Amino acid sequence: MDDELLELALSTGKALETRGWILTTAESCTGGWIAEAITAVSGSSAWFDTGFVTYSNAAKMRLLAVPESTLRQFGAVSTQTVEAMVNGALANSDANVAIAVSGVAGPTGGTPDKPVGTVCLAWSWPGQPVFSETCHFNGDRTSIRRQTVIHALSLILYKAT
Repeated sequence: MDDELLELALSTGKALETRGWILTTAESCTGGWIAEAITAVSGSSAWFDTGFVTYSNAAKMRLLAVPESTLRQFGAVSTQTVEAMVNGALANSDANVAIAVSGVAGPTGGTPDKPVGTVCLAWSWPGQPVFSETCHFNGDRTSIRRQTVIHALSLILYKAT
């Protein structure tokens, strides 16, 4: 764990704990990297509940109740899918804050509509509607995944402070 990610996770955790918020993650392209960054912080059990790594569509449907029709119509890399993932993570945890990510980290898997570096993210905070966005990150697989982790945690930190 590099110092930048550890510091970001520590700051995010302090902000969540101050608010009394508990986090859950639903990750696809990051493969649990967000949860790993969070749990690298000693005491994170005070503000982190559950991490779901749902890499396959079957896992998204089984563990997070993402509708098959959503995956069929919009694909795994879509705001509709990550919004469903956020809702499923909240429904299957004791958390009240959630982040979900799904993307094309490459080097393969890109399409003209969703090239390598396309990542959809969704967040949910108490008393607010789900927020989602699509980002386009550059670099190799590791760089795209790392940028996703930083972006995911940065917005949680922003909303919690």
